Amino acid sequence: MLVVRAINANDLDALYGLASQVGTGMTTLKPDMKMLGDRLDIACASFAGTIEPEKRDYMFVMEDTDTGRLAGVCAIKGAVGMEEPFYNYRIGTLVHSSREIDVFTRMETLYLSNDLTGSTELCSLFLHPDYRTGNNGKLLSKSRFLFIAQFPQLFKEKLIAEMRGYQAQDGSSPFYEGLGRHFFKMDFHHVDDLTSLGKKSFIAELMPRQPMYVAYLPESAQEVIGKVHLSTAPARRLLEQEGLHFEGYVDIFDAGPVLQARVSELRAMRDSMPATLATGIVAEACEAGADGEPYLVSNTDLKDFRMIVTSANPHNGKLVLGDDELHLLRCQPGDTVRTLSLNPRKHTHGTIDPS
Repeated sequence: MLVVRAINANDLDALYGLASQVGTGMTTLKPDMKMLGDRLDIACASFAGTIEPEKRDYMFVMEDTDTGRLAGVCAIKGAVGMEEPFYNYRIGTLVHSSREIDVFTRMETLYLSNDLTGSTELCSLFLHPDYRTGNNGKLLSKSRFLFIAQFPQLFKEKLIAEMRGYQAQDGSSPFYEGLGRHFFKMDFHHVDDLTSLGKKSFIAELMPRQPMYVAYLPESAQEVIGKVHLSTAPARRLLEQEGLHFEGYVDIFDAGPVLQARVSELRAMRDSMPATLATGIVAEACEAGADGEPYLVSNTDLKDFRMIVTSANPHNGKLVLGDDELHLLRCQPGDTVRTLSLNPRKHTHGTIDPS
């Protein structure tokens, strides 16, 4: 069985193993033992509540309890850019016109920006290829939204997620080759490694502050602006289901899109509900049973947050779970949990159907 839980100090070696599978382009999850160890320490302090909310970095792992193996990882950073610069390109427009010769042109531009500094960030989502089946990806990604819904006071109002940008089959970035290389004079993977280690001052030192015209870039670079890595496309769709959307900000190295949302407008904030774990199986719970739509269920413990997906459905504020599910959540009858349908619901001809 699978459970998403707060990371703990014993997970470092397994976390390194996951990071070794990621590849380039995800600067927040590199196979560097010291960096991962430092981040794990911060994560443990975050769940313990011993550091300020803005400095917290909540890391979650998906554990296969049958084998003890870690199947995936994801994270929420309390606020970005507070201790090191946080850069993006903002896509803008400049208009050039001449009434005398009757010419009017709109030119798309890229502005180096710190606009998203201070936002809460969803990051470090990675599911091992062996587990990319069924609802596993949804469980891992959406666990963060249920956590935010349970503890909204810990996060900023603006939520962002930087998506890994498009890469060619050889691992190169067409956008970086068309723009960044001219200023940084180094390989894309080297730049990727530097930023993962927090070395970002060179960005401000080397990148021009003036807006850059997109039309001046090679077509190969223009075509991938706002486009995600092939393996990241499913993750983008899941985030958009939960209320995030693209507002014209992209990564400065690979031009991957930055999705945004207001925390108060997330589906989890609107639709998740508390429920009491009940004993005995009432008729309504029997009807839901194994044929019910999948639901996310989490405990309400910050320090030992745990979440599963179940076919049991809440009814009248009550939820009946099996013994194995209670064990995974470390809960017992009478405890309060938080629930959310795994899939968004939409109105269709007066009814509500899972999408």
